[in-house]
Amino acid sequence: MTMSPWISALSDIFLLVVGLVVLLIIIVYVRDVTQTKDAVLRNYPVIGHFRYIFSTLGEFFRQYFFAMDREEMPFNRAERQWIERASKDKSTTIAFGSTRSLDPVGTLIFENAAFPLLDEQHQSPAAVTFGDGYCKHPYVTNAIINISAMSFGAISKPAVIALSKGAREAGCWINTGEGGLSPYHLEGGADVVFQFGTAKYGIRDADGKLDDAKLRNVTDHDQVKMVEIKLSQGAKPGKGGILPATKVTKEIAEIRGIPMGQSSISPNRHLDVGNVDDLLMMIKHVREVSGKPVGIKAVIGGMGWLHECFTEINRRGMEWAPDFITIDSGDGGTGAAPMTLMDHVGLPIKESLPLVINSLIQYGLRERIKVVTSGKLVNPAGVAWALCTGADTVQSARGFMFALGCIQSLRCDKNTCPTGITTHDKRLQRGLNPADKAVKVANYVNQITHAVEIISHSCGVAEPRKLQRKHVRLMQSNGRSVRLSELYPEPDT
Repeated sequence: MTMSPWISALSDIFLLVVGLVVLLIIIVYVRDVTQTKDAVLRNYPVIGHFRYIFSTLGEFFRQYFFAMDREEMPFNRAERQWIERASKDKSTTIAFGSTRSLDPVGTLIFENAAFPLLDEQHQSPAAVTFGDGYCKHPYVTNAIINISAMSFGAISKPAVIALSKGAREAGCWINTGEGGLSPYHLEGGADVVFQFGTAKYGIRDADGKLDDAKLRNVTDHDQVKMVEIKLSQGAKPGKGGILPATKVTKEIAEIRGIPMGQSSISPNRHLDVGNVDDLLMMIKHVREVSGKPVGIKAVIGGMGWLHECFTEINRRGMEWAPDFITIDSGDGGTGAAPMTLMDHVGLPIKESLPLVINSLIQYGLRERIKVVTSGKLVNPAGVAWALCTGADTVQSARGFMFALGCIQSLRCDKNTCPTGITTHDKRLQRGLNPADKAVKVANYVNQITHAVEIISHSCGVAEPRKLQRKHVRLMQSNGRSVRLSELYPEPDT
């Protein structure tokens, strides 16, 4: 019985494939046993490659199959799922008790009041004013959570548009990050905080110095409400921004004023700011040119430079003060950064925020200088803690990345983000629809705000900005919790 032609063809193809596989195995085997750089592959040719395959895949499978709800870093499943449900405007109610242990040191516990407020006693978050009396255009906002610095370039065009539109709908601001003001930051109509870092992207001259005309052109936009001078960020304190060459497209190069297709590494500090005097001069100059409130963003290492800064402000006068200080946490991380810096440099926000607030009180500057804080404050408890500690408002980057659909694949610096958030690959960006994601961004803001209001009402205060240090406790190593007001008492004025 003869074999039909198509069966014969399939048989030939199968034999060809088997032959190629065998040949490939032989080639890999010979290469493995003859190379001297990898002991595992030399001793276990071919099968040794599975070690690296499984190690890579484990990064992705761990969060789905092996890790418990509260185990993962930098954000665990419980945190991510809360944001996911909040961004979809679904109920965040749970049943049968919390999976969160109260025993670990540093766990937040809020003191509920014996007689919490009734619904008719609740108030909306109070307004905060930046730069009142010290610039032409002070800024007023009620938002308790805002979108932190994420540059166009670090994140994609559809991501920026979605964040801008969502911020407009929710009534919060979007921070441009140090990558310059793009049309997409303005497209949604939201309030914008323009940030510039050590490379002064978008407002630099040919030598990388501040160009007043370009700064004025940026800040003349009505939507640009404030200017933030970035000294350092949580992902890499002490090192400038890093944008890999694969992300420097023609458009991004034009917006930033840099060569296309080349990695962009910012200086470790502003070339024209080498001390406190230089910093105060820059703050005052930028405020005079822009007419907008001007602040600084920094990760706190030691407090010495701030004490020097505050002393000098009191000597010169309040017009020399920044209108706000943004305090970032040493465990920040949306940017590409050396692991050594991300893991080991800079104080975490739970230590630095109360220190800075206390210093402002000590020097009589608390009313003059507003405080914004960021650093893994992605859920209501973290935001409420910051308000208790003394922050005027909070901003988050990674919380909003999760709202956009981030799955924590840890590919932010590879231009291969599977959700289209941190990639400029058009194929991958197709999955991020700005109109749909903007709704999720707004839902996340509204849900965070509502949940923080629930905490404040439970503590017996009418609105979130009336929370104080006495309202939150931190678990200690002896198994007892202590009020934040006891751990960090406010200085006498």
